[in-house]
Amino acid sequence: MSISKTRGILYKLARILGDVQAISSGSPKKMAKRVGRRIVGRAAGRAMGKLFK
Repeated sequence: MSISKTRGILYKLARILGDVQAISSGSPKKMAKRVGRRIVGRAAGRAMGKLFK
């Protein structure tokens, strides 16, 4: 397994753990903030991909 694949797996795991942490806090505000940031981050990533394509 290459370093880049390992890094990708670690980043995915970190995202999942962040989601779990937000949910386990029990705060609807933290969960909503997490979802909002994920949506904005995904949209920004797609925009950057189109920009530098």
